[in-house]
Amino acid sequence: MPLLPTVSRLFRSAVRVRTAPVANVTTKPPKENITAGEQAIAMTVLFITILGPSGWILAHLEDYKKK
Repeated sequence: MPLLPTVSRLFRSAVRVRTAPVANVTTKPPKENITAGEQAIAMTVLFITILGPSGWILAHLEDYKKK
């Protein structure tokens, strides 16, 4: 049995499943407007949360190698 028709059927079934809407998207205006300052604070916290630990590890990589 050739592999290509099997892969083709799996791909078609995966595409069919993905056509259903995943989330409810509305076009209404927001209930509360977020100011630029609040957005800046949120982005800063997000970047520190994600990049802080990885930066710490990279900065102390030589210390970890010695242990």
